Amino acid sequence: MIVAFSITPLGVGEDVGEYVADAVRVVRESGLPHRTDAMFTSVEGDWDACMDVVRRATAAVEARAPRVSVTLKADIRPGVTNGLDEKVEKVDRLLGER
Repeated sequence: MIVAFSITPLGVGEDVGEYVADAVRVVRESGLPHRTDAMFTSVEGDWDACMDVVRRATAAVEARAPRVSVTLKADIRPGVTNGLDEKVEKVDRLLGER
């Protein structure tokens, strides 16, 4: 599965970069395939591993913020691996970019 999620601290002001960095650190240390962009972080793995990373990343932000909002989207497709890269590569091929 691939889980795309965004964790937003609330009640800490406009600059939330250091809080987001705490969450992303958890993802990077997890060992799961991942990708972070300006809006979401995606991780790939089995249900338990992905949800554990989301839970721990949320806890890292919650430890410093009075309130936390989590947005999550999951693509559950048994038997598929390397979806983070293959999905993007397919679109690039269709656009003639690879």
